[in-house]
Amino acid sequence: MPAYKDASLPIAERVADLLSRMHLEEKAAQMVCASEEVKDLLSVDEDGKVIIGNIRERFPHGVGQVARLMELRGGQSQTSVADEKPLTPAQNAEVANSLQEYLMRETRLGIPAIFHEEGLHGLVAAHTSSFPHPIALAGTFNPSLVEEIYAVVAQESRLRGAHQALTPVVDVARDARWGRGEETYGEDPYLSARMGIAAVHGFQGKGECIDKEHVAATLKHFVGHGHPENGTNAAPANYSERILREVHFYPFQEVIRKAQVRSVMTTYHELDGVPVNANRWLVRDLLRQEWGFGGFVVRDYYSIREMHEREGIMAHRVAADGKDAARLALEAGVNIELPHPDCYTHVVELVREGVVDETWIDELVGQMLRVKFELGLFDDPYT
Repeated sequence: MPAYKDASLPIAERVADLLSRMHLEEKAAQMVCASEEVKDLLSVDEDGKVIIGNIRERFPHGVGQVARLMELRGGQSQTSVADEKPLTPAQNAEVANSLQEYLMRETRLGIPAIFHEEGLHGLVAAHTSSFPHPIALAGTFNPSLVEEIYAVVAQESRLRGAHQALTPVVDVARDARWGRGEETYGEDPYLSARMGIAAVHGFQGKGECIDKEHVAATLKHFVGHGHPENGTNAAPANYSERILREVHFYPFQEVIRKAQVRSVMTTYHELDGVPVNANRWLVRDLLRQEWGFGGFVVRDYYSIREMHEREGIMAHRVAADGKDAARLALEAGVNIELPHPDCYTHVVELVREGVVDETWIDELVGQMLRVKFELGLFDDPYT
């Protein structure tokens, strides 16, 4: 039996063994997330049987994550399909199990995927509990209540097949014109930190590993997202390092140090002219070296592409094309691209052309594999 399949071994040893067996294409596949590319191949017939299309043709080496399986409706996959009922919780679990079984059995090394969902104030799916928004929860000044609430969200998510929640939001909201203030715990860094710690403990539990009633939490949006210029969402946040450290960094740093959060999400905007997804000081030096963050970094949806262009929305235009945008994000230390295969489809090319060192890819992939082991996905991947 390969060492990475031996549950009695330390996780670090299992990660090292698995990485040593992976070829470059398999490593690159772990840095890609899929949405419709997988979900359009899934359906549930009238008898409730899950049907899986030819995923191997689209993803021969597997995939790192799948985005929001809870969007599946009826016999088709997307929420945009009219007059289709959402799947029941049991059907969601069956779809997740069927897809995971395919990845575990039909790919060479059997590496499971993480299925991520949204859970700001309850799992975003039909037939789930809905709680007050974070801004209202902050008004309780009751971290114990917040932890209890998010433990329920975690359990409902994991029982339906999810492994990661793209929350909590610990942005410090300092401009009332900004339209996403209800997602936050308000304007106070200390309160945001305390509520963020409670939320992460609710999502993940407090153990060294994450059991089958909990999910990996994701701190977002790193960083300064809650105080954009003119209150415009995703506008620059150009503040001195002192303001950043005393106000906007504080909740992230506290939660990372005191709650062992497994994931952090980078955001769309720029700090001092540098897009966050290209900011090596922010992601590599500060987050990982100074604060000791050992989890993995996800990019907010489409934000690597936006370093080059994105039709109809802002773009930084600091990258020549999607491939160059991938280079910038890899150098900064962003582990995985959400929600579609896009710029990180160039990872293999960048390594083979000598632009990116494969040892850096090993480090980024290893950080994600470690969390998959901590979630128990290699040993018991089904719900």
